[in-house]
Amino acid sequence: MPVLSARALLLDMDGTLVNSDAVVERIWRRWADRHGLDGDAVMQVVHGRQGYASMAVLLPGRPMEQNFADNARMLAEETADLDGVVPVPGAPEFLTSLIAQGVPHALVTSADVPLSTARMAAAGLPLPALRITAESVGASKPDPEGFLKAAAELGIAPEDCVVFEDSGAGIESGHAAGMRVVGVGSRAGLHGPDVVVRDLREVRVEAVAGGVRIHVG
Repeated sequence: MPVLSARALLLDMDGTLVNSDAVVERIWRRWADRHGLDGDAVMQVVHGRQGYASMAVLLPGRPMEQNFADNARMLAEETADLDGVVPVPGAPEFLTSLIAQGVPHALVTSADVPLSTARMAAAGLPLPALRITAESVGASKPDPEGFLKAAAELGIAPEDCVVFEDSGAGIESGHAAGMRVVGVGSRAGLHGPDVVVRDLREVRVEAVAGGVRIHVG
């Protein structure tokens, strides 16, 4: 069973802690229909990125002002639609363990504050004290800004952080930040994480002197 040493854990939300696939599918497939795009192709792009960044990939040449406005409308839709939002298996126990052991950790999500707050609550998960959300950064994943900002606010060097991610954009972001990445779920395994687990039931975190040991598998 692989063991990773670290001083802090940086956690994506959707697909990593929270299973929101049902909502994401509903809203993005409706968006795809409105724009005459193939829904399956759209779903290959949207995971992990902020909405405006996905739109820029899917509708190249469209003014970014339209993407930002469209993204704001979709964030409101997603925040209101919590049907089917559930925790990823093992997530409640995983977060409880981090809190109980005093392990430094942060949420690093492409969702904004209202959406991340609503989804974590719907899944019955505690919000980490440090949250890097869409409002916190100027660039969406796969840019490393969010993970680097979380490490800086925790006061921990990037190379001493381990990222938990499910999407290609998120895994690329973590690696670009100089961090190791634990991929969560089948989608993650396609994008080259350092290790991959089916869900968080396969992760155990042990606080030790000077940091943590992450037992994976």
